[in-house]
Amino acid sequence: MPKLKTHSGAKKRFNLTKTGKVKRAHANKSHILNKKTTKRKRGLRQNAIADRTNTPAIKRMIPYK
Repeated sequence: MPKLKTHSGAKKRFNLTKTGKVKRAHANKSHILNKKTTKRKRGLRQNAIADRTNTPAIKRMIPYK
């Protein structure tokens, strides 16, 4: 079986946890931050787990992670 190519966008955005869940960052944290409350921005700093419906597709994009 030939080697699989890793999706270069996915490898920068996703990591796998020890149990196989997909770890991701929150969106909306890069610009236009004036109108967002401090509490909201603080919440966006936290990591999140990708939804289980998207997990198989993401794992196919990062086969060697």
